Amino acid sequence: MLKLYIQTTEAFKRLASDKDGVVSFEYVIVAACVVAAVAAAFGTGGANTLATTLTTAIGKVGTAVATAVTTH
Repeated sequence: MLKLYIQTTEAFKRLASDKDGVVSFEYVIVAACVVAAVAAAFGTGGANTLATTLTTAIGKVGTAVATAVTTH
């Protein structure tokens, strides 16, 4: 356990001193925020979620396209 702790500590020290590592660490933070935002938007919280709205809109567009194809 101590060996793992020391390896992790050393990795964080290298990451803090490496400018490229800091940039990639920032990308990880931004990616985590994006995942959290998408999870919140498309979550299972009730009938008025973004997912329900998008599903309904896509269904309407599909119906309109099918109607346009059959009439022409």
